[in-house]
Amino acid sequence: MSTRTRYWLMKSEPEDFSIDDLARVKVEPWTGVRNYQARNFMRAMQLGDGVLFYHSNAEVPGVYGLAEVASAAYPDPSQFDRKSKYFDEKSTREQPRWDLVDVRYVRTLKRAITLDDIRGQAEKLGEDFALIRKGNRLSVLPVTAAQWKTILSLE
Repeated sequence: MSTRTRYWLMKSEPEDFSIDDLARVKVEPWTGVRNYQARNFMRAMQLGDGVLFYHSNAEVPGVYGLAEVASAAYPDPSQFDRKSKYFDEKSTREQPRWDLVDVRYVRTLKRAITLDDIRGQAEKLGEDFALIRKGNRLSVLPVTAAQWKTILSLE
């Protein structure tokens, strides 16, 4: 198993859960991911991996804070909860379809790094940076160490 820190970008709509909410609760399960590729990214996460906390579907979308992966992936309990908007009738406790990780608050950025800021660094970030690739709607994305440094340099 690798001990190398990996980096991720995780999107949340701030009205559902914001960096301020994470700052208040300190650690939170990242529930409700219902895309297989995003789920697989969470399954690959390791304790201590860095997370860019991104506010999506916001007035000013962008990276608002930093977090870290605080648990290995485990079954998302919302898939079993009939009252949850994330309930999945095809998922069973014996064969869960959806996993999550816990995310721990690290810090709120001094200033948001907006999507426009990030687009302005497209050449430096490279065409493999999924956030600014056309058609990418994933809520969990891998980030290289170089992309992490470039984005944080914008703060």
